[in-house]
Amino acid sequence: MNEERAGAGMTSEADNGQFLTFTLQSEEYGIEILKVQEIKGFSKITPIPNAPAYVRGVMNLRGTVVPIIDLRCRFSMTEKEYDQFTCIIVVNIGTRVVGLIVDTVSDVLNIPHDAIADPPDLATGGDNAFITGMGKLDERIVMLLDTSRLVNMAAIAGVDTAA
Repeated sequence: MNEERAGAGMTSEADNGQFLTFTLQSEEYGIEILKVQEIKGFSKITPIPNAPAYVRGVMNLRGTVVPIIDLRCRFSMTEKEYDQFTCIIVVNIGTRVVGLIVDTVSDVLNIPHDAIADPPDLATGGDNAFITGMGKLDERIVMLLDTSRLVNMAAIAGVDTAA
């Protein structure tokens, strides 16, 4: 397996999944790299009245109005002041573009499919249905997220209307 990873383009998609990893508090999360459009440093966000608390507002990304979601708020974590490490991960969800505010972006990891465990039952019900798996790498566990479940598209549509 390590030989396959060493050769560029040698690992088939059936053997590994590539995930962009990032941190929130001290936990590590990952999203499929194919969903990521770009990574930006934190920049000005225009607030939108009456948007859900986790929707911080919108930003202008080369002429496109992009809704911005604070994942700490979405996950009911304590708020943290944005700093020089805070990033916005711009993702494609269907035909939509959405920005996700994270504490730091870590790495792109190849996680073998056989190293991805199902999430615990407690993590898949109700508002946590966006956790699709737990990537196990040595002593690390990376919570893998489904961006289409993570973002409430009805709330985002309301933001677009307000913007």
